[in-house]
Amino acid sequence: MEILILIVVMIVVGLFVGWLAGFIWKDNRPIGVSGDYYAAVAAAVIVGLVDWFVIPAMGFSDTLKVISVALEPAISALLVLWLIRVAKR
Repeated sequence: MEILILIVVMIVVGLFVGWLAGFIWKDNRPIGVSGDYYAAVAAAVIVGLVDWFVIPAMGFSDTLKVISVALEPAISALLVLWLIRVAKR
């Protein structure tokens, strides 16, 4: 059940970052609005799941797992959207 909640939260985070990208890069949407949403959701879900499973396997505490799952997916989604814009120039 925790994984399902994690995936739903990461989808919401990805949608929020995709929406936020419109304000950060106003007229620069090389893959369109829906492309921004898809890329941000995919990045957030992948990074969130990797953090959820890899950090405990490396021996780090549950506190670090929660902090990384809270911060890294949003930052990673923004990074992916930025890389798409740089690559499309």
